[in-house]
Amino acid sequence: MKKIVIKRRNPALKRTAASAVALSLLFSLGTIAALRASAADLPATVRLGGQPFGVKFYNDGVMVVELEEFYSGGRYVCPAKEGGLQESDVIKKVNDNSVSTNEDVQAALSNSGGSPVRFTVVRDGKELVKTVVPQQNTAGQFLLGAWVRDSCAGIGTVTFYDDEHHYFAALGHGICDSDTAALMPLGSAEVVKARVNSVTKSSTGKAGSLNGYFSETALGSLTKNTPCGVFGTVSDSEAPAGTTLPLAENSEIKVGEAQLYTTLEGDEAGCYTVEITEICNTDAQSNENFVIKVTDVALLQKCGGIVQGMSGSPLVQNGKLVGAVTHVFLNSPQEGYGITAQNMASNYQE
Repeated sequence: MKKIVIKRRNPALKRTAASAVALSLLFSLGTIAALRASAADLPATVRLGGQPFGVKFYNDGVMVVELEEFYSGGRYVCPAKEGGLQESDVIKKVNDNSVSTNEDVQAALSNSGGSPVRFTVVRDGKELVKTVVPQQNTAGQFLLGAWVRDSCAGIGTVTFYDDEHHYFAALGHGICDSDTAALMPLGSAEVVKARVNSVTKSSTGKAGSLNGYFSETALGSLTKNTPCGVFGTVSDSEAPAGTTLPLAENSEIKVGEAQLYTTLEGDEAGCYTVEITEICNTDAQSNENFVIKVTDVALLQKCGGIVQGMSGSPLVQNGKLVGAVTHVFLNSPQEGYGITAQNMASNYQE
């Protein structure tokens, strides 16, 4: 669940032109107090999710995901590092020209002729300007010595839909870069229909996965990418057709039995039994508010516990939506973390 990404890096900025693809959706007693927004600020009822969705995510700028030396004549060099660029920097402009794709950056380097290039980047919320002198590799290409990423794609699970405000919440964590774990800056993101066609079972030390595909049928778009979930809009006709339930306040969440809604085949969610075993914290920015344990025999047999792709699967307790699955424990895949529904909804309200 943690990190819904298909890696698209541009090694042309290093040595050769190729792409690497890998799907990853997971990193490895009492009641819970109110975390942020008051109950009056949150939707009284929501429509239950549990359905898969696909997302095509495009960055606001181009993210530096790795620095690496390359051979330039008689020595190895890394112009990006020498010029002060760092991993997780988001490149917004090159020589005062806005960039949005890997190809934009490569073109600027190729056209530089080895002259200094100004990079306007965002780092930790602050805009900085760094000057980098591209170097030639043995093939004569002017390179930066960095892997960069401009987009990603993957499959996740819808948590709920708010009919009053016409938005959906999903994942329970943000869409992050698979190499740096940094929250990816949202430029635009298209939400499309998805279906699950197989399951890879989890085992100790290795998270399994929901395997599927998404279609070209657009449902809507993402509007926010936060550490506590992603949020977006869809037309009412494409909204999840789930049951309408009250959204629980944090104080209503108890240690004990709950129901997990997730999709193991096709696009219709099933209901499975879990147990909330521990309340962990009241951190408003945490997506690890409580621990759940899968107890449903069918889910254990099919998945071995929690698998990649269940991120955002809603949790219901005493007839109310209490939260969503966010993480799996690699050393005990029957267990994982969850985030409260109130925490997710309050992040949308910000």
